[in-house]
Amino acid sequence: MKRYLSLTEVAQRLGVTKGALARYKLPEPDVLVGSIRGWSEQTIDDWNAARPGHGGRPRKTA
Repeated sequence: MKRYLSLTEVAQRLGVTKGALARYKLPEPDVLVGSIRGWSEQTIDDWNAARPGHGGRPRKTA
């Protein structure tokens, strides 16, 4: 069975609070069950690695 991360689990994986996660522009979910979104671990890991300052794209400079 395929397992998907909830918002709470995404926040835990990223080491942030669920409140802080609300300010992030998350990738499109891999699955929707009703109005509940779910992401694969790979989707979140790839997205996080590509975020500025997280090993992917360089940070924007002023």
